[in-house]
Amino acid sequence: MQLIGMLDSPYVRRVAVSLHALGLPFQHRSVSVFRTYDKFREINPVVKAPTLLCDEGTVLMDSTLILDYAEALAAPRSLMPRGTPERLAVLRVVGLALAACEKTVQIVYERNLRPADKQHEPWVERIAQQLRAAYRELESDFATRPGGAPETLGAAQIAAAVAWRFTHEKLPGLLARPDHPRLQALSAWAEDQPAFLAWPYDEVTLHV
Repeated sequence: MQLIGMLDSPYVRRVAVSLHALGLPFQHRSVSVFRTYDKFREINPVVKAPTLLCDEGTVLMDSTLILDYAEALAAPRSLMPRGTPERLAVLRVVGLALAACEKTVQIVYERNLRPADKQHEPWVERIAQQLRAAYRELESDFATRPGGAPETLGAAQIAAAVAWRFTHEKLPGLLARPDHPRLQALSAWAEDQPAFLAWPYDEVTLHV
């Protein structure tokens, strides 16, 4: 399999870390949807990262759909709990983390791609409120769990840690770290795990 996209994308990194944690071999190709748009379009005309080229040639996109396929390949190994209450809790965390990623991307695009005279501050503030709310909810969810670092790296931990690192890289200072001690501790623990060390947040390094 080939994973297409840059590791500064939380969606690409989420897939890379998850594939590694599931023990699924893959090749990573650092192709940018901006700097190498035409090259990406040759691989996937929709130009959406992450893109996964499956072994038999199917092109998949969207991190959640790619990981659904990955879970099927890796079975019975899984990053998701089997019990319904536990699975529901993980799905909530993943949803919040993906919302945080989405709102971070919206602010980055607004600031970096839209001309300054076209930026609408009330809209940016609304997105920022949604972003902060997502992290408040995540912090609250992790605060209800047993203390200490997680014993295993699952879908919830991967999604939350990837999102937290991404937001702080792209929007430094927007979130106060002391207000999110559980997420800060989770991030520090996760970034030291083999799957995260193998696929670090990086805007430069090429894995080819």
